[in-house]
Amino acid sequence: MPFPILRTPLVVLSEIISLLEPNEIVTASFCSKNVKRLLKYHYQRRKPLGWRLFLIQYEDCRHWISIETPEDGKRIEVLSAEHISKLKKPIPASLATNEFITEYKLGYVDLYYEDQVMGSKTILDYVTDLFNLDIYGLEIDRYGTWVLDWINERKEKMLISFEFNETAHSGNNSYGDEALDYVLRNLPASDSYILDEFVSEKFRSDGKLGPANHLLIDSYGHWVTLENLMNFDFIKIVINESRLSVSDVYSFLRHWRTGGSPRLTFLRLEFESQRIFENFEDMLGVVETEISGEYRLYDGENRHFDHGYSIQRNDGVKAVLDFGEEHFVMMVCIGENVYDRINYRKKNSDQQFLLHQVV
Repeated sequence: MPFPILRTPLVVLSEIISLLEPNEIVTASFCSKNVKRLLKYHYQRRKPLGWRLFLIQYEDCRHWISIETPEDGKRIEVLSAEHISKLKKPIPASLATNEFITEYKLGYVDLYYEDQVMGSKTILDYVTDLFNLDIYGLEIDRYGTWVLDWINERKEKMLISFEFNETAHSGNNSYGDEALDYVLRNLPASDSYILDEFVSEKFRSDGKLGPANHLLIDSYGHWVTLENLMNFDFIKIVINESRLSVSDVYSFLRHWRTGGSPRLTFLRLEFESQRIFENFEDMLGVVETEISGEYRLYDGENRHFDHGYSIQRNDGVKAVLDFGEEHFVMMVCIGENVYDRINYRKKNSDQQFLLHQVV
C-alpha cells in the first residue's frame, strides 16, 4: 500500500526525513517535483549539521557528489554524472528535450549527459540547492582545473578541502606542470590541500601558498625549494620525496627562530635520498637533548622517537626536532596539552604530538 507522504503532518515528516541517509534523500527527490519541494523546504528550515559535500571530478570516469556525515565519517555517494556514451541501454528520444537520462542504481542516481562538464555543474547545483549546503571539498585531476574557475565565479564560500591527484599521463610531463602551476595560483581552499600530481624534474613554483591549515604533498615533492617552504603559510606541512638539503633545513630553522612561518606547528619532510645532519647542536644552539615522545602521521599512524632535540624561538617558544637519514620532523610546543596523553589518543584530536614527561 503506498505511503501518503505528501499528506503526512510536517512534524511526522521531519522525523521521517531525519532517518534517511543523504543518498536516499536525493533519490526520493527525483520521484516528483512535489517531493523535491518538500525535501528542500525541510532543509531550508533545518540545515543538516556536520554534513560535508564533496565534488569528485576525474577525466574519463563518472563525476559525482558525495556527502560525509558526522555519524561515521564515511562519504556517501548521492548523485553522479556520466557521459552518454557510457550508457549501456538504448538512448531514448527524450534525451533531446531533457538534456540528460536518469538511471537509478543501488544507493544513488546516475545522470547521463552529452556534455559532462555541464553534468558536473548540474549535479552540484542540484545537491547544494536541495540540502541548502555549500560545497566543502573538491577532488580533481589535471583535467578538472576548470572547476576552480567555476567555483570562484560562483562567489560562494571558499572551499574547505582540496585534493589534486595524479592521473595516467601520456609521457608529456608539461601537462602536469601546467596543471599544478595553475592550481597553486588559483586554489581557493581554506583548510587542507592534498597534492599528488605528477610533475617533471624541471617544475618550479614561485607563488605563495596559503594561508590554510594543512598541506600534504603526498608524492613528487622534489619541486619544493627552501624559498617555497618559507613562503608556505600553513599550520601543518608534510612533504614526501623532498630534495631539500641539510643546509636548507638549517636555513629554515634559523628563519623560524627569528619569527618566520609563525603559524607553523608541525613540519615533516620525507627525503628522496639519505641526509646526514652533522654538527647539529653547534649549528642551532640546542636547548635540550634526548627528548622522547610520539607524533601522528597523516595516515593516522603514530611514530615514536627517543632522541629528540629542542630549540627555542626568539620569543621563547620551543620546538622539538626528530630526524634521521630519511626524515626530518619539527614540532612546535604550544600550550600545555603536549603532555596530555588522554587528549592525544582521542579520535580526531587536534593534538598533533605527545611528549613523554621525565619522572
